[in-house]
Amino acid sequence: MRYELTDLRVFHAICQEGNVSRGAARCHLSPSSASLRIKGLEEALGTALFVRHARGVVPTAAGEIMLEHVQRCVAGLVQMEADLAPFAQGLSGRLTVLANNNVLHSFLPQDLAAFLASYPDIRIHLQERMGTDIIPAVAEGRADVGIVAVDSDHPQLSFYPYREDHFVVLLPRRHAFSQHRSLRFSDCLNHPFISLQTGTALHTYLTNQAALLGGRLDVRVQVTGFGAIAALVASGAGLAILPRSVVTPQDEEHTVIATLDEPWALRQHRVCVKRDAPRHWLREQFVAQLCPGATAVG
Repeated sequence: MRYELTDLRVFHAICQEGNVSRGAARCHLSPSSASLRIKGLEEALGTALFVRHARGVVPTAAGEIMLEHVQRCVAGLVQMEADLAPFAQGLSGRLTVLANNNVLHSFLPQDLAAFLASYPDIRIHLQERMGTDIIPAVAEGRADVGIVAVDSDHPQLSFYPYREDHFVVLLPRRHAFSQHRSLRFSDCLNHPFISLQTGTALHTYLTNQAALLGGRLDVRVQVTGFGAIAALVASGAGLAILPRSVVTPQDEEHTVIATLDEPWALRQHRVCVKRDAPRHWLREQFVAQLCPGATAVG
């Protein structure tokens, strides 16, 4: 198949306008040039993309499928241009940072704001990942910096202490455990849970801890964010285990917080970088912002 990016842009514009002439005008082409491009595209694909009628054109079934793909392509190109524009304007650097869900929703936003205030021309590509995925990504050079709560070290990485957190049990005010100041995880397994979605770091971690006890999480509701978890707990739908740092003052007004009495409840978040990576001033400044005691990063 042979066709050009301009052909896809013309196709997209005609679909949006429902008219060849107006679509051509959006692409700064004459109607005849646009028609020739669509004809060539149809020949390359081996199928008709439009049905013509007196008031304009509408996509065929194949055209509808084509439109879905083209819209994704156009969106990707627009994002690519937006990502590259800062470099043309003198952007001095970019970092890829991977962090776990806990850090992304608690400590990191404030630290990122402080860093970007000092380095406004920097761009951060921030992604949420599980700790077991972050470690190899940094070791293999697919990310510049990782933030994990994994206890074990890696021979190719340097680790620096970042923030300390602690899992707590969030309970409805009328729960059977609402008068308890601390709870064991085994006690919680006998009650319905409100949880993040399957596949998230927190859900996976708690599921594994339950399996070590020969039990399982009785998940009543799964949601996409910590705020929704707290709201459901407050409504009485179930209990939850969350990092203390994500529980807001408003959550505290409507729920009961108990300490989770388990050795693994303490969360030591650490920043990691590749040990033998080439010197990178931006990475060094970023790690120094997060971990003031860090030296000789990389």
